[in-house]
Amino acid sequence: MKHLYLLRHAKSSWKDTSLPDHDRPLAGRGRRATKAIARHLRIECIEPELVLCSTARRARETLEGIEPALGTAALCLEDELYAAGAPGLLERLRRVPDAVESVMLIGHNPGLHELGLALARPSPTAFELAAKYPTGALAVLAFSAPTWHELDHDAGDLVDLVRPRDLE
Repeated sequence: MKHLYLLRHAKSSWKDTSLPDHDRPLAGRGRRATKAIARHLRIECIEPELVLCSTARRARETLEGIEPALGTAALCLEDELYAAGAPGLLERLRRVPDAVESVMLIGHNPGLHELGLALARPSPTAFELAAKYPTGALAVLAFSAPTWHELDHDAGDLVDLVRPRDLE
């Protein structure tokens, strides 16, 4: 069974409007959210084998905030994840080696939201995700497919949706 953890970057700051979008840091609320998500990862023993993270500053700072909870995960910063749409994100996941059983993808909306909705079978949790995918939220999907290449629409079960406000 494959597990996919979709983590939307935590809340970013808009204080410095001169910064390019790629360079926006986390806001104070975002830093607090990463601590809450890190605690959740430790409590639930969630340790993905591979973490794919956008190179945007807010995504990297989200990764830095949760990194102590990730165990021995291989970490990969990838330019192609910044502003990627759901089709691009799915194609990237399909290139994950089959020996890897669990992947965390740290990225951005709307691509991450659309990917989660596309992969999840209809369920009450998927309905919650459809309503809103807030910053810092973690969607947990499980797939019976033996290979990442077989990921497809409605192929996974959205087993959890964790929002930072649920953890405070």
